Amino acid sequence: MLDSNNLNQIKPHGLNVSDAFSHYQTSEHGLNQKAVKDRVAAFGLNTLPVAPPTPAWKRFALQIHNVLIYVLLVSAFVSLALGHFVDSGVIFGVVIINAIMGFVQEGKAEAALRAILSMTKTHCLVLRDGSIVSMDSTQLVPGDIISLQAGDRVPADVRIYYCKDLRCDESALTGESQPVSKHTDVVHEKAAIADQKNMAFMGTMVTYGTARGIVCKTGISSEIGTISNLVQHAQLPQTPLQKQLKTFAQQLSAGILILAAAAMAFGILLRNYGFAEMFQAAIGIAVASIPEGLPAIVTIALAIGVQRMARSQALVRRLPSVEVLGSVDVICSDKTGTLTTNAMTARALVTAENTFIVTGEGYKPEGAVCDAESKKDVALGEDALLNRACLISLLCNDANLTEENEEWTLHGDPTEGALLVLAMKHGYSRASSQHTWPRLDELPFETERRYMATLHHDGEGEKVVMLKGAPDRILQHCDKQLTAAGAINLDRDYWYQQLSEMAENGMRVMALAEKKAPEPFAVLGHHFVESELTLIALVGISDPPRQEAIASIKTCHSAGMKVKMITGDNPITASAIGKELGLNARIVMTGAELDKLTDEELSKAVEQCDVFARTSPTNKLQLVNALQRNQHVVAMTGDGVNDAPALRQADIGVAMGRKGTDAAKDAADIVLTDDNFSTIAKAVQEGRTVYDNIVKSILFILPTNLAEAAVIIIAIISGRLLPITPAQILWVNMITAITLALALAFEPPEPGIMRRQPRPLKQGLITGNLLSRMLLVGFSSAAIVFGLFAYYRDMGASLEHSRAVAVNALVMLEAIYLLNCRFLTDSIFSSAFMRGALPSLIAIVCVITIQLIFTYLPISQALFEISSLAIEDWLRIICFTLPILLVVETEKYVWRSQSARHSNPSMETSS
Repeated sequence: MLDSNNLNQIKPHGLNVSDAFSHYQTSEHGLNQKAVKDRVAAFGLNTLPVAPPTPAWKRFALQIHNVLIYVLLVSAFVSLALGHFVDSGVIFGVVIINAIMGFVQEGKAEAALRAILSMTKTHCLVLRDGSIVSMDSTQLVPGDIISLQAGDRVPADVRIYYCKDLRCDESALTGESQPVSKHTDVVHEKAAIADQKNMAFMGTMVTYGTARGIVCKTGISSEIGTISNLVQHAQLPQTPLQKQLKTFAQQLSAGILILAAAAMAFGILLRNYGFAEMFQAAIGIAVASIPEGLPAIVTIALAIGVQRMARSQALVRRLPSVEVLGSVDVICSDKTGTLTTNAMTARALVTAENTFIVTGEGYKPEGAVCDAESKKDVALGEDALLNRACLISLLCNDANLTEENEEWTLHGDPTEGALLVLAMKHGYSRASSQHTWPRLDELPFETERRYMATLHHDGEGEKVVMLKGAPDRILQHCDKQLTAAGAINLDRDYWYQQLSEMAENGMRVMALAEKKAPEPFAVLGHHFVESELTLIALVGISDPPRQEAIASIKTCHSAGMKVKMITGDNPITASAIGKELGLNARIVMTGAELDKLTDEELSKAVEQCDVFARTSPTNKLQLVNALQRNQHVVAMTGDGVNDAPALRQADIGVAMGRKGTDAAKDAADIVLTDDNFSTIAKAVQEGRTVYDNIVKSILFILPTNLAEAAVIIIAIISGRLLPITPAQILWVNMITAITLALALAFEPPEPGIMRRQPRPLKQGLITGNLLSRMLLVGFSSAAIVFGLFAYYRDMGASLEHSRAVAVNALVMLEAIYLLNCRFLTDSIFSSAFMRGALPSLIAIVCVITIQLIFTYLPISQALFEISSLAIEDWLRIICFTLPILLVVETEKYVWRSQSARHSNPSMETSS
């Protein structure tokens, strides 16, 4: 009986066919029922284990397990203790809303493994007891003999022992852009997955041919099973904003407690206040200092970012992911389907006399064939050799294209699809050409011979054999080449030079040839087509880079972000595509080379190299981890099953929505619905905007909190009554948070936001410059509020009237300061001020209206112990508060001047 431990150590691709049958204790007649039963008991079903989903109640509870939420709850309980039930209810409501939003956004976090599992649910043809039966692939066991044919999804890892022109699409597993031709020969034991040509892997697709093979690995032991295990163990890292907010909340909480305790001790010991009075003052300082509106503002800013990104074709699965893109400094991207079109395209054509470039991408027959020197389009009929090459591309071809809703779909082999589109771009019609040149016979493509041949009749007495295939094979059988003057002797040096140049540019080359056939000739044979051929052209085919991806990479570079291409494709193709994309492709490292590096060497390699080829899922995970160890914030893009572990591990995982696998989508944080790399640049801008708006909100909220606390502290130090009570403080914080602070979450991107460098990983939410502004605004506002209160008290005004002035002055200061906060460093006195200003202006009107009601409504006067104000009171408030606008703009001007001197040494020298 097979032993599971020994079986997992076997490298099936390294075994010859007879040894494979022996090791797996099977035969070409298949397993009997007893053997199947024993192996099901030993190896289990052919399924992927999935961790049980987190219970809904626990997922909801985890949304509250956050330091900022704890700060918010403390504020709510303090409000409740003070008897302000409405205020505490509002704050508790914010907590619940925040938890619900997180619960909904992150509800699919564990779906990646289930998506991989769904890929493997299929039926297959299995040989059991000498008979072929169709069964659910979950019943497969090692040693089963299965049959594969075009259109099948491979149900397990299979060692092929017989195949006929078998080709498999392994792009979702390896990143290989072209279907892989399979054979039965032994492969070196250390060969990478993409080079194991005698294996068919679970989850890949058979695109051509037939095969039979031995099931070697099932379930978790398969290559996809290994990937699912990596996804399961990859940890979701905290985002930079989450880390910064956690640190910020901890530091702020500690500072508030120290400040409140110090003020309480000062008042009792040095000012002889009573304990109860000072305890109330300490509560007032705590209430004043806690930014209870901040978590709600952060959540709303992120939610607005989600909505904006959805309009830009980027769907966010995890709310904090919006901000992460704003701090990304390295984007690791898969090649196939992400940076390229994932559609084989004819890009160059060479005849004996001319070289042509083909424009257009993918299978959409839009584009042209251009002369390589003049760059002018060549129309049908202008070049006889080009016409002949395109005619052969069209007729010696079994692929087909269909269009639905402006989407073109290929039915057949991708290489044949590329040749078919080439002919259509040049002006040929499939229907009319087939009518003019009907096919009489054919020799299908065979892996051993590596060419396809068709026999055609033009209806006027001419019969022609048309061939396409591997250049080295076709050239062996050619002795002539076609020119405008007719067929001449073959110039092999010329053709091999052209072949070499195309290969160096990462193209797969197809040779086109023909041979005249005598009139009685009706049946094709290999003996006839393998001699005296006339070479017509070479066609270079590749999966081209997206044009928008090239522009987006330039944008990323200007924004200070590095782009790394990580692909399973071969190094030559990767290098060529990397150069076209604008990456540094002088050095290309393979997965085999990465496996030999130590952690220290790998950390250096990821900084020096931009292109990585022949990588495995483990390699991709290694590269992401190495970049994170180097203190980079990493975004990983991809669309295949092989990308899922790295997508999960990266700081931000970005999957392709249209051509991406479900496993990739569910492992990612963001899904691009248009599969467009350029959308990432838009998402980065939105991420930076969200972060800016969160910083603006903090920069707006904290100086006010500081002013409120400072007013109380000044009152304790000076021995006066509190200018503002804790209840009044809660009122101000509540109405300004839902109006003024909220308006900043809607701010559009600042000019030049994508010309900035990514913010340093260790940079906190509040920089030194912003801290100095907070202190400036906080203490200036406190001085104005306390000064007005003291002035009115000294003039004999009642306590209620003086406090009404102080509260309204504080609100007016916030309304004016909101305008300063719309730009972090730029002046508001510019043409850009009105762009996106409507939310802020509406908020100011709303808060003034609410404050007027607050001031003059009898119920609120009784509740908050204030009195009505006269016109002169309002004029005095405006005169005292308006200068804060000029103070902050002056500070911005000084900061900009200092920054300009630091960035311009000549300016600094001259000054």
